[in-house]
Amino acid sequence: MYEIAANLILFVHFIFIIFVVFGALLFFTSPKIILIHIPAFVWGSYITLTNSICPLTYLENWFLNKANLTTYSEGFIQNYLVPIVYPINLTKDLQIYLGASLIVINVVIYAFIYSKVKKNL
Repeated sequence: MYEIAANLILFVHFIFIIFVVFGALLFFTSPKIILIHIPAFVWGSYITLTNSICPLTYLENWFLNKANLTTYSEGFIQNYLVPIVYPINLTKDLQIYLGASLIVINVVIYAFIYSKVKKNL
């Protein structure tokens, strides 16, 4: 049961990261999504730029511990996404670059949304 909960948290964590990066694009299906995306984007930027660990990581570790499985000592990104997406030797400078990239991607998306909305007015 706890292992299933840990896997569910892992899945939610991954979906949240995808939402933080690209969630603004959902504006075209529901404009109210911005009310959820902006705080998520701010949180994701903060976690990335400050090299912090997301609370979901602690929750997942708690479930893994309850299931008598090994927990990981670093954050979700370092354990699951770094080996896939980021270079092996992730430095603080590179992490700041990735955080800045997150901000730039979202600024571009929101600028696109703004231009579409302004055209339709």
